[in-house]
Amino acid sequence: MTKSRPISPPTTAGQARGLARLPAVARLIDLALDEDLGRGDVTTEAVVGASGQRLEAAIVARERLVVFGLDVAAAVFTRVDPEIAATPRVGDGDAVAPGAVVLAVAGPAGAILRAERTALNFLQRLSGVATSSRRFADAVAHTNARVVDTRKTTPGYRVLEKAAVRAGGCQNHRFDLGAGVLIKDNHIAACGSVTEAVRRARAHAPHALRIEVEVDDADQLEQALDAGADVVLLDNMSPAQAAVATERAHARGVLVEVSGGIDLERAPRYAEVGVDIISAGALTHSAPAVDLALDVIAAAPDPEPAE
Repeated sequence: MTKSRPISPPTTAGQARGLARLPAVARLIDLALDEDLGRGDVTTEAVVGASGQRLEAAIVARERLVVFGLDVAAAVFTRVDPEIAATPRVGDGDAVAPGAVVLAVAGPAGAILRAERTALNFLQRLSGVATSSRRFADAVAHTNARVVDTRKTTPGYRVLEKAAVRAGGCQNHRFDLGAGVLIKDNHIAACGSVTEAVRRARAHAPHALRIEVEVDDADQLEQALDAGADVVLLDNMSPAQAAVATERAHARGVLVEVSGGIDLERAPRYAEVGVDIISAGALTHSAPAVDLALDVIAAAPDPEPAE
């Protein structure tokens, strides 16, 4: 298997504005455009043709949402035609009300119409993740817990979806399998015990990485603590069970993460018993696309043909 350079998610608003310049994102934009425009756009070609008609349009929120992906949406338009000017009217991470203009677009009519759906697909998906993230962050804001995402991301979209999670107010867990040691149930099954799995990790993993162990019950928790785990991941435990486990782990100076079916209703219940980290795959895999649409504001008439 060919190795590729790992891509780290952006961690600041400034880095987020440069997402579209990442080679992986540029490839994704090209793939999406080829998927939609590979055989041309027969409707636009028939209705608009090669005329010089120009449009002014705006991408408008149809519901309350948190915006993310403006840089990527703008890059879709300019990838189709560099003459298109796509100008953000809000910032990534901003919460907007229905009717808010998030991106102004002006340029050749045919090019704007060809780019419309692909630009909206990126913006609706990524804003949906950011909106979901904001709801989770708000749900635990009265506690010291933080909500993090998982690797349950749309293939090819990880750098974008994890950036959207941060824009919404939650944080990132591992970006890829090389980013941390997380011993899960199948690792334990493969080597025989929690104790042996941690021993091997201590012996072979890079020294700077924390060792996290997923545990299913109190016995595995004690094994992980005795073996010297830095973090324990309580998998599918109830809030009451998590409270007991957290007290034991914190007494040993070990961080506690919970996972397993975490939704907006359950997240604050775990946060309130004192866990440190709540990992929620729902931040990405279950975030619904939000309602954004492109509205034409003005259409300039076709220029008069030269005599």
